[in-house]
Amino acid sequence: MAREFQRGHKAKISDLTPGTDLYVGVQIAAPGLTFDISCFGLDADEKLSDDRYFIFFNQPKSPEESIQLLGPQSGDTESFRVTLDRIPATIHKLSFTATLDGAGQMSQVGPGYIRIVAGGEEVVRYAFTGSEFTTERAVMLGDFYLKDVWRFAAVGQGFDGGLDALLKNFGGEVAEEEEAPAAPQAAPGFAPPAQATAPPAFAAPPAPSAPQAPQPAPSFGAPPAPAPAPQQPMHAAPTIAAPLTPQAPPAPAPYGQPAPFGQQPPGGPQGVPQGPPAAGAGLHAALQLYKETPTGQRWTPQNKQLMRVDLTMGGAGVLARQGSMVMYQGKVDFGYKSAGFVGRAVGNATGQEMQLMRCTGRGQVFLAEEGSYLHPIELQGDAICVSAESVLAFDESLQYEVRRVEGHGIPGGALFTMQFQGTGTVIIKTHGTPVVLPVTPTTFADCNAVVAWSAASQVIVSSQVRLRRNAYPGHSGETVNLQFRGAPGNFIVVQPYEV
Repeated sequence: MAREFQRGHKAKISDLTPGTDLYVGVQIAAPGLTFDISCFGLDADEKLSDDRYFIFFNQPKSPEESIQLLGPQSGDTESFRVTLDRIPATIHKLSFTATLDGAGQMSQVGPGYIRIVAGGEEVVRYAFTGSEFTTERAVMLGDFYLKDVWRFAAVGQGFDGGLDALLKNFGGEVAEEEEAPAAPQAAPGFAPPAQATAPPAFAAPPAPSAPQAPQPAPSFGAPPAPAPAPQQPMHAAPTIAAPLTPQAPPAPAPYGQPAPFGQQPPGGPQGVPQGPPAAGAGLHAALQLYKETPTGQRWTPQNKQLMRVDLTMGGAGVLARQGSMVMYQGKVDFGYKSAGFVGRAVGNATGQEMQLMRCTGRGQVFLAEEGSYLHPIELQGDAICVSAESVLAFDESLQYEVRRVEGHGIPGGALFTMQFQGTGTVIIKTHGTPVVLPVTPTTFADCNAVVAWSAASQVIVSSQVRLRRNAYPGHSGETVNLQFRGAPGNFIVVQPYEV
């Protein structure tokens, strides 16, 4: 349940939520008035020493994307995504403000709020009304500030000036010619600032989308093709301005970083040769396409269907589906993981039984199963629900249990699913590339295609079976669906396949 703050209340973020990936929503409105909602990233002297951390409609994210403007959604006039553990050490405070664009006073606003959502649940809300202000044209709503640890304060302080005055108060400068018409070099429409539409498995608001798929480089950004010249081997050309045949593949995608659901590595499908090797002919050159991704993280995708776990990192063992090991290096012990009598009874009764093996030791284990696509989901104190049929492996440090669904039908388990919670990584497998969708009041999914969802989502059965006076043969085949509900930040994962 969300904590209700009054003006001046403060709390450690860690007392509100264990997560660091947060959704901040602001609701403010008044008849006939328009508001600019911004975030100022301030230094230890509470000054805007780096204007790249002034986040507003013209600059929607900070350089490392620790602060992102998401736009209006879920009833909020404006929303932000804040990733506290990515904010640079030079930033000591984030001040969220609302200013009037045009004539008016803050005393005219209706009931509003600033709220924080973490792990799909609202954890704190500070509500205000226009009666708290008089002639002010701006208001500082709430602050994230660093004092040993990150904390949140409900501010609610009015400010006589507008956005320009607020900017000067924080030590910034207002460019007088900022609105002068520039040369016709408008930003290309194909590369708008990225905006999250759904929470990822980062267990934060849908914002989510979670992270965006990389935008392709514009073809006109490459050097223009020279006049016809003698044939040149294409793999030696530094840049290809237009598709040619055969085409050399780009460098392998950085599989060392866990990719969001549905995001494809650049350069086409991994593990499939894309023309002649760039390094030339020969056996060694041909095999370079399939070279092992260097070690650097505990879980590292080698391609879309093969996952490597480094047991020398992290300390704890790994639980994996029996028979999923395809290769290992080093000194690794494999043992049978018994669910115990109660666990077997629950698994048999619910359909959520997992036959597991424990992997321990010092070495690397490569895991795969029947060519399924694999997706590492890192949990940081949050939770996710996954069908047991869709789980390949997970860190032994995670807690997991069978959870009942109020209704019928998910893959491998009818009325039940598995809930994973804690700090660690769970590897989910899908048939094909899945899609992550934010949960809205009208979100429905086929019970045989949904793979996972945020643990805070409410799942309800929706049946389209109707009795008719005059029955006729045949039906749509879509008789039972699952409806998902929840606060901003909740999401579902659906695969292009029905179990």
